Amino acid sequence: MSLLQSIRDITDKIRERSKPRREQYLNRIAEAKKDRANRNFLGCGNQAHAFSACTPLDKSRLKQGIVGNIGIISAYNDMLSAHKPFEHFPSLIRETARELGGVAQLAAGVPAMCDGITQGFIGMELSLFSREVIAMATAIGLSHDTFDAVLYLGVCDKIVPGLMIGALSFGHLPAIFVPAGPMMSGLPNEEKMQARQLYLEGKLDWKDLLEAESRSYHGPGTCNFYGTANSNQMIMEIMGLHVPGASFINPGTPLRDELTREAVKRALAITAIGDEYTPIGSMIDERSFVNAIVALNATGGSTNHTIHIIAMAAIAGISITWFDIAEISSVVPLIARVYPNGYADVNHFHAAGGMGFVIHELIEAGLVHDDVSTVWGKGLELYAIEPKLGKKGGVIREKVSAFSRDKKVLRNCAHPFQKDGGIRVLSGNLGEAIIKVSAINSELWFIEEPAKVFHSQEALQKAFEARELDGENFIAVVRYQGPKANGMPELHKLMTILGVLQDRGQHVGLITDGRLSGASGKVPAAIHISPEALENMMLAKIEDGDLLCLDAKEGILQVLVDQDIISARSLKPFDLSLNSVGVGRELFDVFRKMVSPASKGATLL
Repeated sequence: MSLLQSIRDITDKIRERSKPRREQYLNRIAEAKKDRANRNFLGCGNQAHAFSACTPLDKSRLKQGIVGNIGIISAYNDMLSAHKPFEHFPSLIRETARELGGVAQLAAGVPAMCDGITQGFIGMELSLFSREVIAMATAIGLSHDTFDAVLYLGVCDKIVPGLMIGALSFGHLPAIFVPAGPMMSGLPNEEKMQARQLYLEGKLDWKDLLEAESRSYHGPGTCNFYGTANSNQMIMEIMGLHVPGASFINPGTPLRDELTREAVKRALAITAIGDEYTPIGSMIDERSFVNAIVALNATGGSTNHTIHIIAMAAIAGISITWFDIAEISSVVPLIARVYPNGYADVNHFHAAGGMGFVIHELIEAGLVHDDVSTVWGKGLELYAIEPKLGKKGGVIREKVSAFSRDKKVLRNCAHPFQKDGGIRVLSGNLGEAIIKVSAINSELWFIEEPAKVFHSQEALQKAFEARELDGENFIAVVRYQGPKANGMPELHKLMTILGVLQDRGQHVGLITDGRLSGASGKVPAAIHISPEALENMMLAKIEDGDLLCLDAKEGILQVLVDQDIISARSLKPFDLSLNSVGVGRELFDVFRKMVSPASKGATLL
């Protein structure tokens, strides 16, 4: 199918806007790849240090010069379910590389923290900045300059974007991202959320809530709702950075291992030593990012990627804005219903047709660039498949069915769940914000109610517990939650509280400079407000009772108070000093001072 003209126009606009920086980036990686294939630019002592701990066979091969050496960057730790499976991946990768005549070395480990553990606690204030730490740790691991390709082992929220930023900073090296897969289905997500609401209402005790949560998060693998972690996997696949079909195969299965072996084989095939050299920096271009944005909207993915995509693209010299994302969203139908914008989990999504079906549909509808380069070859149609385990091992790929196996989970573009993708930009005298409407009843897309102002998630929670929010319609303003104020934590607990009030019949909404990610849920929420309260006098001067308008239909975010009245208000000082110490936050002071606004990727890099 021919590409939709509106997608072509947006891509051309991004390309033209990015041209000067993109050319500088491509020139830089072209210079970096010179004479790298055989490592002879390194001195003998340097090379000896690099392979001194290798097996005799690997050392012999590296001494010969012309042999593929794969670097492994791993986010493994055995506390986080999504990253626990990576414990054994390096051994499998080294063994496979050796069988194929190459070498693989674990170049570095990068930190991997879990927002699900730090949710509602001060550790969450390091979460977004961990992306930059991961990118920098990746660069340190690759700074030895002795690799021909890199395999990136990571799954969750800030980890894959951080690895991607690091990979693009070494754009002359081929890169393949290797996922671990989602955990098996446990307690249905809807039942988990019901348990949380019952607990807040005092109808369920702590022990029973813990049991419900434990039945939901119950084993190794990615949490199986469609938040940022699984949105990461979807984006890596449609950008052609996975081997086809790799995203949602469960860990600990023979097919998962075979897909990892394929990643090794392909990494060795696309180095500068051979004839299929595919450096990530030139492989990934503005079309790849447009495809990622299209798929994000088509599947109802995480709003965190309205930050991450901008930051990742910027490293490659590509300039993307929130308005690009919203413009794409306006022409892309929602064809997937996966929790929190549906009842299914990602295992159900995969069983219904998964990524192969989504990619096939988007190609057929002319919504994605099919002529992109991928690690598997030329053309996105290579990913419109379903992977299966061959009878004698290995992976076989079958052409995906044009029909969904479950129309409650996946539909074709001609009969979508919603005519647009659901990610919109709100603008007005409060600045710019993101709203995700795919999980919100359309009757709630407009709300005009008085403000209730809070300076933390905890303050709103205390007001709820004290029954101070009962019976009133309001828009909660939770401010000083931006990247400069406290690292822009996710505020998930607000959704459960506001969801309880909404279910009681109250008309409620949320305005915040903090984050809510892919689990933003059913309450209208203007998030990621830019500029944040520290630099936004209108947001900083809102008072209880000020009339606010959040209109997702028209894209409006306004405080309906005369400008002169707000301007005359004195700015009440707010002490942020407590946000700068504890759980290592003092180490990130320079990050808070230098970080860009959320609309620019909330990045230092």
